[in-house]
Amino acid sequence: MIEFLNELDTGLFLFLNSLHSPFWDKVMFFISGRIEWVPLYVILAAWVIYKFRWRSIAVIILVTLLIIASDQTSVHLFKEVFRRLRPCKNEEIQALVHLVNNHCGGKYGFVSSHAANTFALATFLSFVFKNRIFSWFIFIWAAVVSYSRIYLGVHYPGDVIGGLLLGIGLGVLFYWLYNRIMTSRVFQNLS
Repeated sequence: MIEFLNELDTGLFLFLNSLHSPFWDKVMFFISGRIEWVPLYVILAAWVIYKFRWRSIAVIILVTLLIIASDQTSVHLFKEVFRRLRPCKNEEIQALVHLVNNHCGGKYGFVSSHAANTFALATFLSFVFKNRIFSWFIFIWAAVVSYSRIYLGVHYPGDVIGGLLLGIGLGVLFYWLYNRIMTSRVFQNLS
């Protein structure tokens, strides 16, 4: 069964990774960047501060802890445990992988930290803001960032799905913590 899933994952990866062009290479490399999204994060922080005023401190601290937890969990509890080679490091298919800017990343790819981090953020903020338009936007953003990792040749679809599930799970967990904090006596007395 695992061999069948691995073959399916590899086949889907090779198909999706083969759909490339010079234009999309530039777009996906940009989308996959970290610094490129700083303006979005600043806008999100500003919206949190505007909407929640003094309670925004708790939201911003929880978002920071959420991203740290997501990133570290994806590396230490998944990549270093499962040790699944990235497609661009897999000698069996390496010659078939389309890499952009010759960037491959670390040795192991399961689970995608990009997918885990973006879906953790999307899930948590979607629950916090409770705004349908924002939720659509943030989840589409997370999906596009995650897909860019397949396009760039650094993750299998299974790596991305694993990261997505990890991120959503952590987003839900941190929202539960957020609710516990906001309904605690300390925060109730400050209101």
